Amino acid sequence: MLRYSLRRVPSALVVLAVASVLVFCVLRLAPGDPAVVLAGPDASADTVAEVRASLGLDSSLPAQYWTWLTGLLTGDLGTSFILGAPNATLIGRGLGNTLELALAAVALALVGGGAAGIALGTSRRRTVRTLLGGAVSLALAVPPYVTGVLLVLVFAVTWRVLPASGHESLLADPEIGVQYLLLPAVCLALPTGAVLARFLAASLRRAREDEYVKTATAKGLSRRRLLGRHVLPGALPPVVSVLGIQIGQLLGGAIVVEAVYAWPGLGQLLLQAVIGRDYLLVQDLLLFAVAVFVAVQTLTDLAQAALDPRVRTGGAV
Repeated sequence: MLRYSLRRVPSALVVLAVASVLVFCVLRLAPGDPAVVLAGPDASADTVAEVRASLGLDSSLPAQYWTWLTGLLTGDLGTSFILGAPNATLIGRGLGNTLELALAAVALALVGGGAAGIALGTSRRRTVRTLLGGAVSLALAVPPYVTGVLLVLVFAVTWRVLPASGHESLLADPEIGVQYLLLPAVCLALPTGAVLARFLAASLRRAREDEYVKTATAKGLSRRRLLGRHVLPGALPPVVSVLGIQIGQLLGGAIVVEAVYAWPGLGQLLLQAVIGRDYLLVQDLLLFAVAVFVAVQTLTDLAQAALDPRVRTGGAV
């Protein structure tokens, strides 16, 4: 297992290196000039040039990339052009709120998606499978920004049981914090839970066709014991891989959800940086998102290898 873990590290580092180059280059292709935004629309050409020089944008692209990369390696993320604060401080301030939202969404997706997937994969009632299948398809089909608006209309405007937007720390006031957290967490969890339910149901159906499961059934094992001891453990490895991908994509979904619910997280910060053409902050946030995705994928691969020895032995048994 240790050897398999060490083999994953070089590939993760290569992905991060390539991602840093792509992020840097793609942002330079976007229209707009942060120096013009910061100097103002009525600024003279000399003023814009001075602002550009103060931001380091008058250097060559390789020099700008090297400055950014060395700063990352030394822990200096730079200073936001627009907000005028250290990027590390801004990211750290929004990271806690985004983690709070993401962890709540993952918990809801695991509980709801897991229960729906088990019911879809094992239920003998056609009505149950039809209703759950329709609900899962609907959760996959409706985009988060539509789901978010519908949840606000139902629970905040019509029934008035939950706040429409905003944030309150769970540490400061848990009761109020949960009320603010519930709607965005449900909105973010729905597509993840739906994907999890689909894959878990399909994996359970495949696992039920394995020979060892048929043998256990012939020996007279109860349905619950058969599911818990044989079917579910055999169905989990591919589902864990899918779950890792979905968790890695939560940050992208959080951008939309945080905008709908005015949630002060990394998504809101990224949106603000993009609008202001804040190159350095956008670079840091995008590379951080890639790093999170790579880390989650690596942990997922390790978990899958722990559940299924064939993964770490290259398929050999």
